[in-house]
Amino acid sequence: MEDSMTKRAIATELAAKCGISQITALKMIQGTFDTIIDILVKKGRLELRNFGVFIVKTRKARPARNPKTGAPVMIPKRRVVTFKPGIVMLKKIK
Repeated sequence: MEDSMTKRAIATELAAKCGISQITALKMIQGTFDTIIDILVKKGRLELRNFGVFIVKTRKARPARNPKTGAPVMIPKRRVVTFKPGIVMLKKIK
C-alpha cells in the first residue's frame, strides 16, 4: 500500500487539475474541512452522495483496565465521528 496523502499533496493535485495556485487549493481544502466539522457539530450528520455519510455517535461510558497496573478505570462517554462509504466509493476501491 502507498504512503498516506497529506493535505498539501491533495492541494498540489487539485491545483494541477484545476489550474489554480497551490495556496488557493489549500485554502479551498481547509475551508471544506472546516465546513464539514461545523456541520457535524451543528447537525450530527453529513451525507455526501456517491461518497459517504459522516455520523456523530455517542459511545457509552464503560469499565476498562489500566494495562500497566491492571487497576479498573471508567472510560467516560464520548462523541465520535463514524464514516460509512457510499456505493460508488466502495465499487471503485474494490
